[in-house]
Amino acid sequence: MRYELQIALRYLRARRKEAFISVTTLFTAAGVMIGVAALTIVISVMNGFEADLRERVLSLTPHIQILNYGGAITDYPAIEARAGQIAGVAGADPFLVGQAMVSSSHGTSGVLIRGVEPGNPAVVAELGRYVDRGELSNLSRKYTADSAGASPTAAIAIGGTLADKLKLGLGDAVKLVAPILSGPDSELTTKSASFEVGAVFDSGVSYIDKSMVFVSLPVAQSFFGREGKVDGIEVRLANLNDTARVTAALSQAFPPPYRIRNWIEFNQAASAGFAMLKRVYSIVLLLLVGVAAFNLVATLIMVVMEKRKDIAVLITMGATQGGVRLIFVLKGLIVGAAGTTAGLILGGLGCFILARYHFIAIPKEIYGISTIPIEVAPLTFVGVALASLVLCLLASLYPARQASRELPTAILRS
Repeated sequence: MRYELQIALRYLRARRKEAFISVTTLFTAAGVMIGVAALTIVISVMNGFEADLRERVLSLTPHIQILNYGGAITDYPAIEARAGQIAGVAGADPFLVGQAMVSSSHGTSGVLIRGVEPGNPAVVAELGRYVDRGELSNLSRKYTADSAGASPTAAIAIGGTLADKLKLGLGDAVKLVAPILSGPDSELTTKSASFEVGAVFDSGVSYIDKSMVFVSLPVAQSFFGREGKVDGIEVRLANLNDTARVTAALSQAFPPPYRIRNWIEFNQAASAGFAMLKRVYSIVLLLLVGVAAFNLVATLIMVVMEKRKDIAVLITMGATQGGVRLIFVLKGLIVGAAGTTAGLILGGLGCFILARYHFIAIPKEIYGISTIPIEVAPLTFVGVALASLVLCLLASLYPARQASRELPTAILRS
């Protein structure tokens, strides 16, 4: 073991007259520990919120869309089959979107109608898990409307927020009214039809639950007068990390007039805002670690003042200025490493407790979840540890430099 490390470890031990310095060192390490633990827990919570929000939003919005610059797509079965052959694609389904008004005996609301294939595995896997009441398969049920249009023509799936607003339950009748462009002069008319509530879903995303309605694709095509046409193909990914690769593969497979868009483009504002919020929190808490780490400056300066005679003897015996500097840098790093290690352990334990016992409740109507989500990323812990050690190293440099500049002749003469 090098003598610099031996001396640095010896300086960590407390003697009676150095008890105050040792207590200060202990509190410095405790400050680093608290800062590191707080930083790891907060980043894990922010990662959990981001992952939960992304999962909920992407459950009912596309991972990747195949659109047509020229408008509607008519050969969608072939495109759907071709897209499904690309590696990383978990499924694909065509969709059609239109705006309408939904009304019941208790009120009216504007909605976005989305036509999907209820039996498509991609739709069942994503939308089906959020259905609270009824069955998604009800959207495929056949209806026979009377001449007056009073009987339901099909079933719809609505969000729980919209169902509560309009006081609707399973089997209740609703009316959809949509603006339609028809005739040779594309005159604006309206079309209405009666539907039955076949399913109620709760995604946890407010704007989806209160403003989106799902119907089967053939019903949507008939209702909007767009038989045989869809607005695009929705592609589901097996792994979101493959977004860039699959987007590039789809762009190559479907050149213009087709256009490929992915979820990153759809949610740029939300993703950027959340990333900025996480950076701000990280910087603020990193400053907390910095405050604790720079307590090392005062602690090491006191050690240097206490050990002036030892420094003089070491230099007289042949120790170099670099060796003296290394002694105090090593002591600062040992204190920082001890605090950082304890902080990582405390942070990991805190994340485990929060994820296991859910003792902190949050308003579900605001966040869509009732407990704090936790997502522990090993790279986060590594990054926090490196940042903490760098701050401790920087805090050790000035006292170490001052120690190496001590003049042994002046010290020994006094």
